[in-house]
Amino acid sequence: MAYDNNHSEFEERVIEVNRVTRVVKGGRRMRFRTLVIIGDKKGRVAVAVAKGGEVPTAVAKAVIQAKKHLQNVLITSAGSLPHEIQASYGASTVLLKPAPEGTSLVSGGSVRTVLELAGYRNVVSKSLGSSNKINCAMATLKALDALIQKETA
Repeated sequence: MAYDNNHSEFEERVIEVNRVTRVVKGGRRMRFRTLVIIGDKKGRVAVAVAKGGEVPTAVAKAVIQAKKHLQNVLITSAGSLPHEIQASYGASTVLLKPAPEGTSLVSGGSVRTVLELAGYRNVVSKSLGSSNKINCAMATLKALDALIQKETA
């Protein structure tokens, strides 16, 4: 699979690489599962998980998958959120709060990466429940998506 990142408008970050195995008659077959977040820091962001026989293959597949599921997010002029929002995905819950100019991103893990690559500069977040990286990233994306739906409704 040919993959060229030099001409991409998106910044990509590999958050997690896991080695997964399946047991077959002849022994164990190993593959790699990667969690990748891409964004242009101008309001577009996506999260994807993909598996491959080697790490670069898995990353390339995840980036291709993420580009298919890009989401536009709402960013205020202060680089923050218009209002507080909470969303859950699996056992993870993420609470996102707007913050005044100069606060910076106060969050951790995959939540911080999603917000950074989306283009937010001033947000406070709290992760509740499970700290699973995939679920936290998906919960953050779900919250940002719900934010847009509230604003346009």
